[in-house]
Formats: sequence, structure tokens, C-alpha cells
Amino acid sequence: MKKMKLLVSIFVSMFMLTHYANSQGISLPPSGGNQKSEVSQWMGPVKVSINYSSPDVTAPNGDSREGKIWGSLVPYGLNNLGFGTSKAAPWRAGANENTTFSVSHDVTIGGKTLAAGTYGLHMIVNEGDEWTVIFSNNTSSWGSYFYDEAEDALRIPAKVEEAQYTEYLTYGFDNRKLGSSTAFLQWENKKASFSIEVGDINEHYLSSIRDELRGSPGFNFMNWVQAANFCVQNDMNLEEALTWADNAIATPFIGRENFITLQTKAMVLDKMGKTDEASTVMETAINHRTASVTDIHGYGRTLISQGKTSKALEVFLLNKKKHPEENFTTNVGLARGYQAVGDTKKAIKHWEVAIENIPENQKPNLPYYESEVKKLKEGDNAGK
Repeated sequence: MKKMKLLVSIFVSMFMLTHYANSQGISLPPSGGNQKSEVSQWMGPVKVSINYSSPDVTAPNGDSREGKIWGSLVPYGLNNLGFGTSKAAPWRAGANENTTFSVSHDVTIGGKTLAAGTYGLHMIVNEGDEWTVIFSNNTSSWGSYFYDEAEDALRIPAKVEEAQYTEYLTYGFDNRKLGSSTAFLQWENKKASFSIEVGDINEHYLSSIRDELRGSPGFNFMNWVQAANFCVQNDMNLEEALTWADNAIATPFIGRENFITLQTKAMVLDKMGKTDEASTVMETAINHRTASVTDIHGYGRTLISQGKTSKALEVFLLNKKKHPEENFTTNVGLARGYQAVGDTKKAIKHWEVAIENIPENQKPNLPYYESEVKKLKEGDNAGK
């Protein structure tokens, strides 16, 4: 029995020691009252985040340290901090644990490439208008006490300027554009900043689209449509876009042949300069059973904007033939079609029929439609 009790006691002791070694600490206020902070900025699909502890100018005992931050509390240059392994430590660029800088994609910082990942962020502070920003591959150390230059991923210069008083050390982003931004640190009366560029933002989106279509989004034909449309809108990657359009139409169990998918393929072909093929596909689209009054009308309007007025009139006539019961949109289309080819009398006739059949949701636009008729009548009378 005594032997059993001893074994149980040893087991319990080992369990407690193991549990203690592997357990996380309890939640306590941050050292020195330096609250944790985080700021993120998106540039298209590229996300940049800075996680840091934020000291204030006022010391924990209430004393003001204004005028004593730079060169004193934050020493200039590289220093032996009297603890840890580093004998030439930069500033931790915050307080407590490592300040970290995370980026989801490869970016260009200060004109140099930084790979996607998370880095420890440090700074070499000087009296002048330029500091050095260090991105370290070590992210888990406490401050800069264990900083090792051999772990540097990148060093870049940061522009430093006088700034309005800021009580709490603050990171942020300004000069924000689609493909670039400026990260900054601001504290007391200084502001240090460096540029971040993500390159061709559409190429990043394209890369994400390719990757996403290999997963669950690829099982929805509309995602293939949107991917192809993205390429058309940005005049890029058209060969692959044509494949994506075909996938939207014909992929087994996923593809759908309908007006939307056919129109998408036609737009890709047109952007590629294959206008005859595009026209053939659009003929199939507007004659497809899924083509609505609005779909066909929209295509006719597009043809007018392209100067293809005769073809536009053909499309508006087809719309009326396919939807004889619809008397508003079809007649608006015919009015615009006849007006485009110069047949004013027929244009007026169809405008008037459309106005007679105007639905409730279009009545706010009635003054516009009436003005169109008035202009046509006045122009017709002026020509007599």
C-alpha cells in the first residue's frame, strides 16, 4: 500500500510539474502599463499589420518625460542594454515584447523586397532626420535584449520629421493608395515613416482568384463568370479568362449555359479582338431561353454605345418579338433603336407607347421620358 501511495505521489508530482511547465501565464496588466495595440492596413488583397506595446510620455509614477524620450529613454544608436545576449541592441520600436510587422504577400519596402511573413521590428534611432528600420526573422524575443544582426531579414532607412505632440506611441498608415501606403511611428514630437508598395494590385487579385477557383469557390459557375469578367474589365490574362468562361458554361455538374455565361464568353472574345466569334456567341445568348427582356435591352444599349446602330435596332426588334406581352422596356428599346438610325417618327411612336405603359417603379423617370419625346417632336418640326 505504501509503495502504491508513493507511486501515485510521484505521478501527481510529475503531472503538476509538466502542467506548470506547459501552461500559459495568468492574465495580468502589461508591464509598465504599456497597453497592447495593433493596426492593420489592406492594399487590395495585401494585408499589413503592426502589433506593439504602446508606452506613453508620462511615466508610470506620473512624471512627465517630455523632452527626455529621444536620446534618453530611447537611446541613440546601438547599445549594450545590460541584459540578454545583445551587446549592440537597437530600440525595440515599442515596449515589452517584440514589436512585430506582418505582411500577407511579398512587398517592396523602402525600395527593397520583403517576403510575406512576420518579423520582429526594431529601429536604430539617431539625432538626424533618418533612422534605420530593421525587420528581424526573430519575432519571439522580449524587446531587443536578444537582438542578433545575423537574423536580419531587411534594413531600410526611415524618414524622420517633427510632428504634433503624441502622448502614446502610435503606429499608423497614411498616403494610402490601392497599391501603396506609408507606415509610420509617431511618439512625443517625432514621426518616422517608410513606404510600402505591393506592385501590380491586379496581379495579386489574379493570383488569389486562381488559387480560390481550385477550392470550393470553383464549384459555383458564377465565380468563374466573375473571374473572367475581372480579366475583361482590366484587359489582362484573356487567354485564361476564355478558359474560365468556358468552364462557367460547360464544366460537368457545375457549368450553366445561360445568357450570363454566354455573354461573358462573348465579352472575352471581343476584348481579344475576335469580334466575329463574339457576335456569334451573343446571337446564341440573346436567343437563349434564359435571356430576359432586360438582358436583351442592355445588349442593344451596348451596341448603340459602340456605334452599331443597325445591329442595335435588330436586337430591340428581337426583344419585342420574344416578349410581345411586355410594352414598356421593349418600346423604350425600339424608340432608342429607331432614334439611333434616324427614324424620328417611329421613335416618337414607340416612346409614346412606352409612356402609356410605364410601370410604377419607372414613374419617377416620367419627366425624362416625356422630355425625350418633346425633343424629338421639336427637332422633327424644325426640319419641316
